[in-house]
Amino acid sequence: MGKWVYLFKEGNANMRELLGGKGANLAEMTNLGMPIPQGFTVTTEACTDYYKQDKKISEEIQKQIFEALRWLEEENGKKFGDNEDPLLVSVRSGARASMPGMMDTILNLGLNDTAVEGLAKKTGNPRFAYDSYRRFIQMFSDVVMEVPKSFFEKVIDEVKEARGVTYDIELTADDMLELIRRFKEVYKKHMGGQDFPQEPQEQLIEAVKAVFRSWDNPRAISYRRMNDIPGDWGTAVNVQTMVFGNMGESSGTGVAFTRNPATGEKGIFGEYLINAQGEDVVAGVRTPQPISKLEEDLPDCYAQFMHLAMNLEKHYRDMQDMEFTIQEGKLYFLQTRNGKRTAPAAIKIACDLVDEGMISEKEAVCRIEAKSLDQLLHRTFDPKALEEGEVIGSALPASPGAAAGKVYFTAEDARNHHAQGERVVLVRLETSAEDIEGMHAAEGILTVRGGMTSHAAVVARGMGTCCVSGCGEIKINEEEKTFTLGGHTYHEGDYISLDGSTGNIYDGDLPTVPASVGGYFGRVMGWADKYRKLQIRTNSDTPVDTENAVRLGAEGIGLCRTEHMFFADDRIFKIRRMILSDTLEEREAALSELIPFQKEDFKAMYKALRGRPMTVRYIDPPLHEFVPTDPEDIEKLAAEMGLSVEEVKSRCDELHEFNPMMGHRGCRLTITYPEIARMQTRALMEAAIEVKEEDMYDIVPEIMIPLVGDAKELEFVRNVVVEVAEKVKKERNSYINYHVGTMIEVPRAALLAGEIAEVADFFSFGTNDLTQMTFGFSRDDAGKFLESYYANKIYESDPFAKLDQKGVGKLIKMAVEQGREKNPGLKLGICGEHGGDPSSVEFCHKIGLNYVSCSPYRVPIARLAAAQAAINNPGRI
Repeated sequence: MGKWVYLFKEGNANMRELLGGKGANLAEMTNLGMPIPQGFTVTTEACTDYYKQDKKISEEIQKQIFEALRWLEEENGKKFGDNEDPLLVSVRSGARASMPGMMDTILNLGLNDTAVEGLAKKTGNPRFAYDSYRRFIQMFSDVVMEVPKSFFEKVIDEVKEARGVTYDIELTADDMLELIRRFKEVYKKHMGGQDFPQEPQEQLIEAVKAVFRSWDNPRAISYRRMNDIPGDWGTAVNVQTMVFGNMGESSGTGVAFTRNPATGEKGIFGEYLINAQGEDVVAGVRTPQPISKLEEDLPDCYAQFMHLAMNLEKHYRDMQDMEFTIQEGKLYFLQTRNGKRTAPAAIKIACDLVDEGMISEKEAVCRIEAKSLDQLLHRTFDPKALEEGEVIGSALPASPGAAAGKVYFTAEDARNHHAQGERVVLVRLETSAEDIEGMHAAEGILTVRGGMTSHAAVVARGMGTCCVSGCGEIKINEEEKTFTLGGHTYHEGDYISLDGSTGNIYDGDLPTVPASVGGYFGRVMGWADKYRKLQIRTNSDTPVDTENAVRLGAEGIGLCRTEHMFFADDRIFKIRRMILSDTLEEREAALSELIPFQKEDFKAMYKALRGRPMTVRYIDPPLHEFVPTDPEDIEKLAAEMGLSVEEVKSRCDELHEFNPMMGHRGCRLTITYPEIARMQTRALMEAAIEVKEEDMYDIVPEIMIPLVGDAKELEFVRNVVVEVAEKVKKERNSYINYHVGTMIEVPRAALLAGEIAEVADFFSFGTNDLTQMTFGFSRDDAGKFLESYYANKIYESDPFAKLDQKGVGKLIKMAVEQGREKNPGLKLGICGEHGGDPSSVEFCHKIGLNYVSCSPYRVPIARLAAAQAAINNPGRI
């Protein structure tokens, strides 16, 4: 018989995988003697078993739940389901990885029509008792029975309007009774005539099931995919004695951080509400007070809270995010966890903790989520535009950054218009977990309600999305999709701009400028560079992008796509003329005109690199991508070549392929038209020799032949390259070295890597095409059906964003082993988009690659991810 349920006093912080993060921390705080409402945790293994048992909780698990409940009754001196002094509990989720707001919570469980009267009599506070019961009916109906909470919110608004009040706390005990009556009517209507359940044991088991189910709700699945959380982990369930912040003016609830989660500044940062329950704070139903005001309202509780909060930070050696409740002057901690934070805050906190002697440099490097560095590189507003911009309002600066875009009022509209290429600002009364995909799609988020720890603020900070919250001056009409602020009325599709660092809201579409990174960033990157083993290169085709990547720490170029250089107006005609030429002589004549352009491109790249290496991929796309489609361009080309329009159209049509991405491209072009490789080799070698002479850089050209699937293909093209390279060296009296390698992007190349390595100086894994060919679907079309794969748990992540280590990774690992066996000096890298994905970078470290290459703005992410990989996996193949 397995153990499925643990009392808080039976666990500790090291049992996160079994108890989830919340359960492990509650156990740890219990061991520390903190004021914790006692309870028990139903394990993540029980969640996994629930799904294995076709979404049923086994009799053994139910038995252990009720045994733990009997212990909790003895601990509190109360009976669960008692009609005079009932024990009430909260039921909360708690996965091993923090997923704030993604799963479900039920408070005040154990109340029914009889017990609520006993609670009212026992406490002498009928309003509190009825308020607790109406909250429970609403939460249970929404979370457990899936009756939309909007129906209950509508009833609340109607009752408040009838009473002429603004806030829930202004409603009387009689008003709460009215809400209870009407809530039960809503429940009965939506449940086909069933009454609200009155049996507390039934309530508890159904609530536990609901939390298990919430592990697989759409918002949780989406969050897991965004944050690389495996779907088979499951969630634990924490059943905890209720304490009440809604018992009057000496009660309250709040959320606080030991350091500012937006800036990293040391000092308590948080908010609370008097006479409220915890959901009121995080949901943003009322705008809370800053934690400093608690010192005025309840000074003893404030002093105790400050002392215990600092002890928690010292114990966990990290910034803590804490939830607390005060019940009639007595303080309780409901949970603590390492707090979510912005990238700037994470970097400052890591540096400060090192300086305070709490953590080491290696620990600091591992404390920062590599993907979050993307936030540091987001754009800010042009200062001149800010001076001229019209501030129409101001609210809380919940998540830093700048955002400008078109206003949309629903998550679905935001997602859809983002998919159409629009910049979107999501405007909501308040956000909830259901809005996660719209929030992810938005450039910025603006809410009417909510504080710095509201759902919108916490989720936006985690995503690195600009957010301004709690703008009570906004008059919003969600049905008509309009809002009014600062004398302006905005409709769906109108532009506004948000400054998440100041809280200012601007009229119109303000221009932005690139972000700049400062001292703390440089310090952390210095630590990352100190500990990483992988080199970090960039994928770049222009000097501007190259200079930017070098500024961000790139150590060279891992992929220079030469075909991008041919599309400029002064050279596209020349490449088209080459493509449509009939004879070798005509093609060579057209290509010779391209040599000066191609050479200048390469020279500019080498100068921007200032001595760093560059891997140049020879022309890869099928030729039809270069030919004209516009009638005017076709006429112009025909006139220039002395051909009829019909002849040009006919030749262009002949280039059409049914499956061009697997057609006449890559090395196949060079085998058919070796003159293309001759032109590119001459341009590259002359550029390298000239820059070496002009700037004294030690340049070793790296020539990469794409789409090789057989050693003979590479050998053929290599011979062409070597012939021209040696000729140029002789002409220029140069002794420059050069390397010829290939992209491993065809599965056959991975399978035959040992043979190919005998004629290659290096491999670079082109994981975009390798993924495409291994899975057998187009990366341009996969988005049309991948959502169904996620929903049915076939895939957990996009294989084009996160490397498929099980399949594609197996091919790469095989190629690495075979290649190095045949050619011990073989240099190995990766140049697909996966080069900037942290989990993929870790895989590259583990299998012993020399470098990863990624887009310029992902270079810092790759640097940090490479360091974390080296620290967490000190042994390399």
